[in-house]
Amino acid sequence: MSDAANHVIVSGGFDDIRCPDVRFLQEASRLGPLHVLLWSDESLRGATGRTPKFPQAERLYFLQAIRYVDAVHLIEAPADTSALPTVPNPHPQTWVVREAANLRERQAFCDAHGISLRIVTEAELARFPNDSPAAVAPSARKKVLVTGCYDWFHTGHVRFFDEVSELGDLYVVVGHDANIRLLKGTGHPMFSEDQRRYMAGSIRYVTQALISTGHGWLDAEPEIQRIGPDIYAVNEDGDKPEKREYCQRHGIEYVVLKRLPKPGLPKRESTHLRGF
Repeated sequence: MSDAANHVIVSGGFDDIRCPDVRFLQEASRLGPLHVLLWSDESLRGATGRTPKFPQAERLYFLQAIRYVDAVHLIEAPADTSALPTVPNPHPQTWVVREAANLRERQAFCDAHGISLRIVTEAELARFPNDSPAAVAPSARKKVLVTGCYDWFHTGHVRFFDEVSELGDLYVVVGHDANIRLLKGTGHPMFSEDQRRYMAGSIRYVTQALISTGHGWLDAEPEIQRIGPDIYAVNEDGDKPEKREYCQRHGIEYVVLKRLPKPGLPKRESTHLRGF
């Protein structure tokens, strides 16, 4: 992870992290150990004239949880999309950027500082590959399974995965689109099952993320039978009688966690983030 020859940098505010942002980080990480230069709240205010939607502590927590990121550095300098601020050693070898109008200025900066510029096109970010292995290597740890919609993915989900992963290897089963519409009604889900599965699988605490193939509150039953979890974990909102009864019948430990954000961060719910 310390190979200076492949030191890769991305820079930005990451104020509303969604699938294309994570895909961008994934593509950048293919070039080498990835360091994110994260603009502080003050930097973003100076660049945009507005208060960030998500405070820097929350943005930092989210980025640190993404499996493609090796390190995050909070940058207090004024935000500049055409140049990099002074960064810690090792000296970056590659600056990865998305398509933008100021590519000429970025290229000039890289030429002046001996840095390679790699451009990731929007077309490259439009697909959501499934990097989860079809078969996970056996582990001495218990298998823990969680299910849910995970629609507008946020730090509350990250915190839940973080806590649950302490119980064992974490398997996340994301509800398929038709079942989410059945349970939640028209207008749901906001994001496709492939996007939702991708976002869940991008978190470093997750062993494997899958899409459910059943129906109703136990739409993950086929996946439960295949994975054979020791523990089925839910938060208070996801606690359903059907799930409790199923676990009792099949000898699966049923764990209910309180829905609490990471200390110091605001509470988030997907429904409240619509149009945020």
